[in-house]
Amino acid sequence: MGSPTSLIDGQMTIVADASAVINLNASGCARDIIRALPNKFVVPADVVDELEEGRRRGRQDAEMLAALVKDRAVEMVELDDDSGAHFERLVVGPAAMTLDDGEAATIAYAVTHQGLAVIDETKATRLCARIYPSLPVGCTVDILAHSAVLQALGRERLADAVYKALREGRMRVFQRHTRWVLDLIGPERAEGCPSLPRTARKAQQAVTPAANGAAKVNEKG
Repeated sequence: MGSPTSLIDGQMTIVADASAVINLNASGCARDIIRALPNKFVVPADVVDELEEGRRRGRQDAEMLAALVKDRAVEMVELDDDSGAHFERLVVGPAAMTLDDGEAATIAYAVTHQGLAVIDETKATRLCARIYPSLPVGCTVDILAHSAVLQALGRERLADAVYKALREGRMRVFQRHTRWVLDLIGPERAEGCPSLPRTARKAQQAVTPAANGAAKVNEKG
């Protein structure tokens, strides 16, 4: 199982959006995952504020993030004047060309601090590529697929973590990561993950019976 992660520079700061925090929390082992990485891991204050809003809906992500900050696994950061200017550029304008505060803060901080912006939303990824084409952008799966995370958790525990992120965090999986995720969690669990692309789940279901049939033929032979 080859790793498809784009997170290859251990000196680069990981700047996480709310979606990444939610997914890692849902995995059940966020602290171990983050500590396994060689990278510094930060969350902008605007993302923290966004997660705080989730308390009204009974979500515990703000509380869980606060525990990670207290344990010094994660650092909360503020935007300075330079990153604030990029933030304004990303939140002011037509809806089709702007982002929410958390995504904008994540990108703005990454731009001015030579970081990797970890965002899972397609619109944010697309706009970021258009406005800041040289900025490295990743997603939660890039973190989970890091070789250091596999080494720290082991394959079985990593598979459980990814499955929980998919089921409970509704983690988005981009096409470049689909095969890695499917190979890791297996077809039965993939079928129960609605955040996976439907085509990927159907393809996995089709492959499994064929493989089982081949195995039975070989046993008879």
